[in-house]
Amino acid sequence: MSTPNTDACGIAGRVSLVGAGPGDPELMTRKAWSRLMQADLVLVDDLVDPRLLAELPSPTRVLRVGKRGGCVSTEQHFIHGLMIRSARQGLHVVRLKGGDPFIFGRGGEEVDALRTEGIEVEVLNGLSAGLAGPSSVGIAVTDRRCAPGVALVTGHNGEGGRAPDWAALARSGLTLVIYMGVSRCHEIVAALLAGGLAATTPVAVISAAHTERQREAFGVLALLPALVAGEGLGSPAVLVIGEAVALGQARQCLPDAAPSLGRAAR
Repeated sequence: MSTPNTDACGIAGRVSLVGAGPGDPELMTRKAWSRLMQADLVLVDDLVDPRLLAELPSPTRVLRVGKRGGCVSTEQHFIHGLMIRSARQGLHVVRLKGGDPFIFGRGGEEVDALRTEGIEVEVLNGLSAGLAGPSSVGIAVTDRRCAPGVALVTGHNGEGGRAPDWAALARSGLTLVIYMGVSRCHEIVAALLAGGLAATTPVAVISAAHTERQREAFGVLALLPALVAGEGLGSPAVLVIGEAVALGQARQCLPDAAPSLGRAAR
């Protein structure tokens, strides 16, 4: 076990990796909110709702260290170093991430870097957009009538990441929830079709889930790129592929359907 870090004055610093959830501040856990309010320094990702930061006590310092595909992003090694240096100064650092730190949030890398340096670190989970996004439009990703499970995969495996086995996923029968896939939907569709997934497989695209900007569209796999382009749907978004999507789309048509939690009525 690592020795708790202290600065020259004997003051222990620590880091909390905090998941802010999919967008709506009310979907953040109470424990995560408590840690945020206690922070000396908040290192915040781009996808965190600004309403969360507006509630911070005035002495809290905020640094934006976002990472977005196709944009100038903060290098991961710089974020590691900043957390380590700040904790060694005796600060309580909150690394505030959209969704969940351990679901495409590089949380595992950050925990390893901190523990290697003897820094105390905790992880507070958040509700991932890969689950909250589909549910906001009525899609139950593990509906046992049509899906034995769900696979959360990335459509963008940059910086040495491992690419999904699209052929295996096409054969799996799982509901596929694809993060960071909008810009590569042509390649993803081609790979899934080549793997044997039917061209008529239901799909949904949910953009900016659980925010006032949320938009969604339903279609079929073969026409997914045209759907994304035609509806002007962009990042941040998740792609949902599988028979569970059709059941969710049907729920949207129910006359007594109420607006989903965290989603503005339209």
